[in-house]
Amino acid sequence: MLACCTSSLSQAQEQVARYGYTILNTYPHNINSFTQGLVYHEGYLFEGTGKNGQSNLSKINLEDGEVLMDKSMSRRYFGEGIEIVDDKIYQLTWQSHLVFVHDKTTFESIGSHYNATEGWGLAYDGSYLILSDGTATLQFMEPETFTPVRKIEVQLDGNSISQLNELEYINGEIWANVWQTDFILRIDPESGEVNSIVDLTGLSEQTQLGTSEAVLNGIAWDAEEQRLFVTGKHWAHLFEIELVGL
Repeated sequence: MLACCTSSLSQAQEQVARYGYTILNTYPHNINSFTQGLVYHEGYLFEGTGKNGQSNLSKINLEDGEVLMDKSMSRRYFGEGIEIVDDKIYQLTWQSHLVFVHDKTTFESIGSHYNATEGWGLAYDGSYLILSDGTATLQFMEPETFTPVRKIEVQLDGNSISQLNELEYINGEIWANVWQTDFILRIDPESGEVNSIVDLTGLSEQTQLGTSEAVLNGIAWDAEEQRLFVTGKHWAHLFEIELVGL
């Protein structure tokens, strides 16, 4: 499925708008972090990481990478994507069917929700949480109960695109990392159609990679300053980039 997905993305680059990138700024990133969720909020980075025994939630100073606050998950849980809604942080688990809810200010536990699917990525469109589960389906969830309201199938030229991972909602579009590729998809939230592809080939060569699992994953958007940040699992740097039309 991954090979098919990558092939479809590569072949479709001439049919849809395609973007490359310019690096504007480079910031430190913990090379030990298996990045699953990334959010820029009120001047700080919030990051959720994975792996059993290593999963945690952190509040990080962008400029120097200093961890200002963190909270570890129980070893039994494999952490996944995160998102902030009002004063709450939602944190997915991969296969435990649980979504943990934390107080944004203190990281204290507020509660949890059941999730019927795997948990991969989360985004927020101002009304609903958007959930990826590794398939081509994105679900829109009611934040207070984490119950599904609707869903879309992500397609490019009539082909379903799976392996959708970390998500971000940017200016009316859903942006999605495609796991184990250098591509970010920009998706219409109503139809599920991919309207453009961001090709970040070569970005991983600009940083140190910690393991063989060090793939692109992590999109954060500073809405106030219109800044776009990306990183990867076990990457030593986080990058502020600007898109360049190809």
